[in-house]
Amino acid sequence: MIVDMTAHAVKVTLEDIQSFRTLFLQETNFQIRYDACHVRGWTDSYLLKIDDVAVGYGSIKGLQRADRDAVFEFYVIPPFRKWSSLLFTELVAAAKATYIECQSNDLLLSSMLHEFAHKISADTVLFEDHVVTEHKIADAVVRLKHDDDRVFEHAVEPLGEYVLDVGGELVATAGFLLHYNMPFADLYMEVRRDQWGRGFGSFILQEVKKACYVAGRVPAARCGIDNNASRATLIKAGMRVCGFMLIGTIKAENRSLHTSCGPVPKEG
Repeated sequence: MIVDMTAHAVKVTLEDIQSFRTLFLQETNFQIRYDACHVRGWTDSYLLKIDDVAVGYGSIKGLQRADRDAVFEFYVIPPFRKWSSLLFTELVAAAKATYIECQSNDLLLSSMLHEFAHKISADTVLFEDHVVTEHKIADAVVRLKHDDDRVFEHAVEPLGEYVLDVGGELVATAGFLLHYNMPFADLYMEVRRDQWGRGFGSFILQEVKKACYVAGRVPAARCGIDNNASRATLIKAGMRVCGFMLIGTIKAENRSLHTSCGPVPKEG
């Protein structure tokens, strides 16, 4: 039947959506790549409502422009999830969003991506921990970097706090970043260019994973979708692919829709 209810999105503060975001993080239970955007002030927050009842939230960040134009988080509590499409339409209209950027393992937002967007592409592979590996390399020791270590010049990754010392020679560095939703951390590493192909990358990641757990964090990682070498290294270190970063342009007809002035269908 049809009842006289309306769906709408209201711009609010980050504090206003925190209770719903806690539910979102509990339900997803994976690393959120853009988690730090919230505390860094790079997002706009919207409360999603059916009539005057708050039922979820949406978050917008900048993607193609300096201002905020990409939906990157969208959550509706289960009793109201059947109205997700209507609520998402309201979010897009209120925020004047042009893009959706989401993780494929975020099932709700991924479904909105495929319903509302086109020109969808993936640029990043996401990894979660899978198995414990026991790779061994003769004379190789992973340790904390010393202040007087002479470390090779890095081309891509930051200088990690852990180094791989092979017979007194530093051939790789690695570490993990902590600016992600608890309990997850993001692994990174770099191997000296002349030492590629010898298994040093997967070995240092294997050991840094252990340090990550000791620090009370769960290791996660990512790499470019075309970076086959990094993908193979992460998998060899016991990680597995758990998703992709997806980007899509919201169809013009979906940006012009608005439902807050009309009724919401209700089963019954």
